[in-house]
Amino acid sequence: MLIERIYDEDLAQASYLIGCQANGTAVVVDGRRDIAVYQDLAAKNGMKIIAVTETHIHADYLSGTRELAAATGAKIYVSGEGGPDWQYEFDGERLYDGDAITVGNISIQAVHTPGHTPEHLSFLVTDGAFSDQPGYLLSGDFVFSGDLGRPDLLDEAAGGIDTRFEGAKQLFASLRDKFLTLPDYVQVHPAHGAGSACGKALGAVPSSTVGYERLYSWWGPYLAANDEAGFITELLDGQPDAHAYFGRMKRENRQGPAVMGERAPLPELTTGIVAAGLAEDTLTFIDTRPNSEVHKGTVVRSLNVPAGKSVASYGAWVVNPETDQNPLVLLAKDQEQAQDMWDHLVRVGIDNVAGYLTGIDGLPTFTPKLIQPEELDGFDAAMVLDVRNKTEHTAGHVPGSHQLSGGRAMWHLDELPAEGTIVSYCQSGVRNSVAASALRRAGYDVVELEGSYAGWQTWQNSGQSAKA
Repeated sequence: MLIERIYDEDLAQASYLIGCQANGTAVVVDGRRDIAVYQDLAAKNGMKIIAVTETHIHADYLSGTRELAAATGAKIYVSGEGGPDWQYEFDGERLYDGDAITVGNISIQAVHTPGHTPEHLSFLVTDGAFSDQPGYLLSGDFVFSGDLGRPDLLDEAAGGIDTRFEGAKQLFASLRDKFLTLPDYVQVHPAHGAGSACGKALGAVPSSTVGYERLYSWWGPYLAANDEAGFITELLDGQPDAHAYFGRMKRENRQGPAVMGERAPLPELTTGIVAAGLAEDTLTFIDTRPNSEVHKGTVVRSLNVPAGKSVASYGAWVVNPETDQNPLVLLAKDQEQAQDMWDHLVRVGIDNVAGYLTGIDGLPTFTPKLIQPEELDGFDAAMVLDVRNKTEHTAGHVPGSHQLSGGRAMWHLDELPAEGTIVSYCQSGVRNSVAASALRRAGYDVVELEGSYAGWQTWQNSGQSAKA
């Protein structure tokens, strides 16, 4: 048996290819939309992907289940659990608790583990060539290394009302009745790692075991004492802000993400074509440089989405395909980099990319306004805006600042002043540059705090030292 973990550092998301080496067949679990990685992995191991499935209706990325099935002819399997309000709306064989997918000698059994979502499945994997007992659990967003999937996303991202409490109760029951009944040796392979907003304290370790989580997880003592009330209180406390785009992911994943098919390489555009499109507001420019470079000068009304591991995350903060109809133009050093960034963007349903440019010469530019920490006290700001998470703001913030995380800002403009200047900051300046670029494009007068909160703290500490 082959189990390969495919990890996306951008979204802290893990998908899996499980293959039978005896007959050369494989299944992909929780795949993403840029599917070449699965096709290449299967080909490398002489396997054919015959089945695709997913643990639940995801909120943080757009599923590649339909994309992969269309490209390979694989059969789709999705959860049939969760009741009438949580049914998938596209074709695929429904899996219920106890059902199994067979791939050669391998059995992949569905286990209904509600809590994170009502329809959530985990998958017990048995290598029939080695044992008649399961040795692996693909736990999806149920159990992570050191944490659990949050049960409040239906409230935060899908319009639910107080579903978090019922979800927390379901998680407690799923742990008690399903997870902790498994042998301690069963390996646990979750769908997310550190950095994901699907939990509050995810570990960076890629896998765990039932026994280790039983003994050392934060929730173990609550289950041992059968303390459901204490468990629920601890679980719901301090969950990070849910990005607003999660609601769109939920809807599209339930309906069935659009199948893109094979994508042609992105073309390099001419400066003239891009300049004309910007003037007519028929193109949107994505400045992919770090904020330090953007602050020296950037394209008018451009969005800052730094190249690197967070293109999907930051792209979904500032581009909403349901309302932003303009094709995107990416700033990239070459076609390979542009294609890689596009791969990241399609993971969150941002498909409409016209091409790329290698520089901004010849385009209309401006220099974003910055303010030094020592200037803040006397500055006439309509609002000082903290775009970090609630937990960060609670731990320490600029006095009088209003917290609205960068991943929610463009969906909550009603919280911002209609007139006047907004001074914005994050921790180091990266997230702030992303959010500030979107607010400027939306017509707000935004001044960024140089050095953000870290810079402000340094100034405060230096001032206190001088007084001492």
